[in-house]
Amino acid sequence: QVQLVESGGGLVHAGGSLRLSCEASGRTFIGRYFMGWIRQAPGKDPDFVAAISWGGARTYSSDSLKARFTISRDNAKRTIDLQMNNLKPEDAAVYFCTADPSLTQIRITPSYWGQGTQVSISS
Repeated sequence: QVQLVESGGGLVHAGGSLRLSCEASGRTFIGRYFMGWIRQAPGKDPDFVAAISWGGARTYSSDSLKARFTISRDNAKRTIDLQMNNLKPEDAAVYFCTADPSLTQIRITPSYWGQGTQVSISS
């Protein structure tokens, strides 16, 4: 099993920034897993935000978000971060940390999900 715990969500003004973090624990071979973020707004389907390869530091981002969102990782701490800048009202959602050994699956239906952290944007 893989446990994922997110932190860093909250309320921010439009145009502001937030940094989300996710700590992974559990399976010792998490080092071979892709990790990432998916968000879900009320009444909408989940949206892929970004993913990162744990060992190779390759990143993959939604085309519509990559100019404002940056994913990074700290292998020593087993954490990934999502830096979100110039936040817009439409960015409000629950952001889930995810993990999967497959790059394809991490974008669509990851095997492991955190409990989610709420990001709210005030205009």
